[in-house]
Amino acid sequence: MVINSLNEIAVSKSIKNCLFYCGCCAFLLFLSEKKFISYKKIMKPIEDSELILNADGTIFHLHLKPENIADNIILVGDQDRVKVVADFFDTQDFEVQNREFKTITGTKNGKRISVVSTGIGTDNIDIVLTELDALANIDLKSRLINYQHRTLNIVRIGTCGSLQADIPVGEPVVTAISGGLDGLLNFYKDRDSVCNLELEKKFQEHTRRSRLLASPYFVESSSELLEKLKGYRSGITLSAPGFYGPQGRVVRLDIIDSAINEKLESFEYKGMKINNYEMESSAINGLGKLLGHNTATICLVIANRRCKEFAPNYRNAMPDLISNVVNLLTA
Repeated sequence: MVINSLNEIAVSKSIKNCLFYCGCCAFLLFLSEKKFISYKKIMKPIEDSELILNADGTIFHLHLKPENIADNIILVGDQDRVKVVADFFDTQDFEVQNREFKTITGTKNGKRISVVSTGIGTDNIDIVLTELDALANIDLKSRLINYQHRTLNIVRIGTCGSLQADIPVGEPVVTAISGGLDGLLNFYKDRDSVCNLELEKKFQEHTRRSRLLASPYFVESSSELLEKLKGYRSGITLSAPGFYGPQGRVVRLDIIDSAINEKLESFEYKGMKINNYEMESSAINGLGKLLGHNTATICLVIANRRCKEFAPNYRNAMPDLISNVVNLLTA
């Protein structure tokens, strides 16, 4: 009888363990189906070659550890502008730089805040957004995705060129929707889930872009961050994959569509016009939304392409814009 009892106990424990394991698997599958987490990625560490870390445990390009970044992050293109932004913090407790990627973290209004330089272009944004997300949502020691998602609030402060005659140089412009002419987001699965496909179609029909050019994509900025920036003019922004030809400039080389800027100026979608050109916001919005972060961009107009005007002293206006955004983000 004693042996039978022990067997019964063993069988009971085995059944309970099996039920517990099955329950955990079912729960992970449920979360995966709801897109809260990726079941397959949780069960398998990310390979060393795919998520590269430095010898000191920092992430490859940014040279940061998870504790080095705040939830509120300002992005700037120019590494020299990082200090200009950080000077508006109440405190600064961390600083690091690798190549064009410089970071300072501190506090403002009692909240932690970071500023990171990205360099120019959506290709650099691919690096910065991917690595910031990894710092927030991957255990770098186990290389497993964290169970609990951490959402970052990311605002780019930059410069741009206006495509509308009534937007003068010196005025800040907020990106409500960003259109990517670079094609970066097209490399990622599920890009359609975060893009405005109706806008893509109307834009293509209006501009009749060459088949040689990358398929454009349009992604909305975070409504939460747009609410913080609601005091500024907003509209559609285009991110170009270059400064000259891709933005309709002719220096020595002719471009494929000499009327492109006139087409862009006349385009309208649900009352919104294409306000400006810059070179990063589409990838910030696209990758940010796919990765579950809040993103927005605000740029100071330093050139009006329609009126052929340029503001040589635009740097004098940047501190006021930066101060205001830092306060709005940490309010």
